[in-house]
Amino acid sequence: MLSIMIDSMSVTDGLRSNPLPEPRALLRLIKPVTWFPPMWAFLCGAVASGAALGEQLGLVFLGLLLTGPLVCGMSQAANDWCDRHVDAINEPDRPIPSGRVPGRWGLWVALAMSALALMVAWPLGYWGFAATCLAVAAAWAYSAEPLRLKRSWLWGPGLVGLCYEGLPWITGAAILAAGTPSPEALIFALIYALGAHGIMTLNDFKALEGDLAMGIRSLPAVVGPAKAAWIACAVMTGAQGVVIALLFAWDRPWHAGAICLLLLGQVAAMRVLMRDPKGKAPWYNGAGVTLYVAGMMICAFAIRGMGA
Repeated sequence: MLSIMIDSMSVTDGLRSNPLPEPRALLRLIKPVTWFPPMWAFLCGAVASGAALGEQLGLVFLGLLLTGPLVCGMSQAANDWCDRHVDAINEPDRPIPSGRVPGRWGLWVALAMSALALMVAWPLGYWGFAATCLAVAAAWAYSAEPLRLKRSWLWGPGLVGLCYEGLPWITGAAILAAGTPSPEALIFALIYALGAHGIMTLNDFKALEGDLAMGIRSLPAVVGPAKAAWIACAVMTGAQGVVIALLFAWDRPWHAGAICLLLLGQVAAMRVLMRDPKGKAPWYNGAGVTLYVAGMMICAFAIRGMGA
């Protein structure tokens, strides 16, 4: 008991002598590694719009800045702040539970980035601003009380999938087209967002112990890692099956065939995943998910200018 009290006092003294967050800890708080999916989805939407991207590089750069560092970074900071008690169990070395981002700095960063994202989105027109408002609201609804939708195995991953893949795609298509995205772009954005529910379910595996302790009903916590992995794989496979069928129906056989090959690669990776769902989930997020998002870009090129 005495040693615990001494450790607690030393931590408290450290926080008092260092009231400001560490720069590296702030960077880790907004997790640059997570920015790629929404930025990639934005590029998919931009390609699908049929616009000449080389002539609008400034607009593309602004959209990438918005979807990646600002909105996604904000959502990571908000989630870490709202999850600080869970992270103290799962990953106590994270910036907030470790004290390297002390006090309420995590909250202030998330709020400031929310406001900054809305300011940057304002010049992007109705679609860009509306999508950003929805993404910011969804980030807080996912993490914060009283909604805290991450407690639901259905709504939590679904909302993240929408914000990571669907909304950025729609935003890119709308901004570059300077208007309403094409029906094909909207359809594929939503299909890939639904399929991303499976990706986000696999991402929940790393927090299984903390979710069980804190009563968060992620799919791995509700049905166990093995069944959760099967469901996640079925969702990802089903979504891409619909994409392939639509591309064949819309006379895009070569693009459909290419996505078929990518799906076969994912199925092979899924077989590896099933041997040890919890242990192999991080590996699959690097291998299988890469093939998934590659198919998104192929799909974007397939519908580029369709109906124009």
